[in-house]
Amino acid sequence: MTTAELAHAPVAPPYPSLREATAVWAKIGLLGFGGPAGQIALMHKELVERRRWISESRFLHALNFCMLLPGPEAQQLAIYVGWLLHGWRGGVIAGTLFVLPGFVVIVLLSAAYASFHDTAWLVSLFFGLKAAVLAIVVEATLRVGRRALKNRILVGTAAAAFVALFVFNLPFPVVVLAAGAAGYLEARLMPQRAAAGAGRTAAADLPSVIGDGFHRPNVTLGRGLGTIVVWGALWLAPLLLIVPPAGWSGIFTSVWLFFSQMAVVTFGGAYAVLAYVAQEAVQGFGWLRPGEMVDGLALAETTPGPLVLVLSFVGFLAAFRAPSGLDPLLAGVLGATLTTWVTFVPCFLWIFLGAPYVERLRSNKALSNALASITAAVVGVILNLALWFAIHVLFRDVGVAHWGPVTIAAPAWSSVNLAAVVLSIVAALALFRFRAGILGTLAIAGILGLGANLLGLA
Repeated sequence: MTTAELAHAPVAPPYPSLREATAVWAKIGLLGFGGPAGQIALMHKELVERRRWISESRFLHALNFCMLLPGPEAQQLAIYVGWLLHGWRGGVIAGTLFVLPGFVVIVLLSAAYASFHDTAWLVSLFFGLKAAVLAIVVEATLRVGRRALKNRILVGTAAAAFVALFVFNLPFPVVVLAAGAAGYLEARLMPQRAAAGAGRTAAADLPSVIGDGFHRPNVTLGRGLGTIVVWGALWLAPLLLIVPPAGWSGIFTSVWLFFSQMAVVTFGGAYAVLAYVAQEAVQGFGWLRPGEMVDGLALAETTPGPLVLVLSFVGFLAAFRAPSGLDPLLAGVLGATLTTWVTFVPCFLWIFLGAPYVERLRSNKALSNALASITAAVVGVILNLALWFAIHVLFRDVGVAHWGPVTIAAPAWSSVNLAAVVLSIVAALALFRFRAGILGTLAIAGILGLGANLLGLA
């Protein structure tokens, strides 16, 4: 490289302070609409492209690991990056701020729903935001796809993951684990082809704060045991703080036990467990009435934060309707808080316990190839989420069609929402053509959507 080229070569940005990172995590938490696809897109834009706090390869490496864990992968990715930047303090701040704004909103909306049982005003308010989120999700799919799919094998992996999820409705963990196993076996059985493929897929990372040479301290057995003790105790803490005053056989004990179980098995996010939670909440416990789970998901989709916050809605209604001698609204808030706590505290445990080992294994060629295959599968996952979201935004009536083992979302073409189509096009132009940014695109689409509803066009 010549002297002139060296002078103009990009350099790594300065290391961000904890205060600076906190402000960015708060922004991500407030703007994290659109479920995991939209949230991953937002973090990629803010952390990888705009600030270069983490390189592309390290971001995807962390995302691959989070995809293998139970719970909301986008929040776990925030914890992972926060931990890389500022240790456990950074992870706690990133993960908490990722959830906190959405939690506050979902509690307020749950209280309004329980008191008035009317969400028509909410549909009007957030109609345009969904169109903006659709454009953001499409941009994320294109951006991650361009970076991750550099050869035919990885393109095929992404396509196979999409078909497995969207067409055959295979379980999310099966798809991701199968992709990882295929990449691992390729590296073990055909190392020369895997090495050649890695060379073709490696995108040149720009200098970043967390680049290829960045290392966190090595893991120790004592540190791992300490992590289990601390976060395990925090997971159990509500049993000693909330449950005894209301009785061990009351609603709060049932909420803690049920949603702790969900925290361990929620692979694939909210949609993967929606049917099971709805069945148990309606038929098993009698917490919800038929159809209310769909209302809760609609509320969660129109708020920032993980879609699995729909569980907080369930916890609110469960305690609101069986308050154990407390004021119903207070009981509802406690129920939602307890549900949120046992849903998200385990995420910190998984990351703080597993991330140090995953970081240490970055140099393992077979594991790296497995994670590269998972990256390709993740593109298929994001495409599946994007298409699912697009169908539900652009059509008023969506059913399910079955052809043998094939099960796909089948929109009624006569129910196309022309106002949503127009708003989505406007949002895409604002984002892609005029570079309005995420905040600007959300503002434009939100205002236009509210106007369309007020004029009766939506």
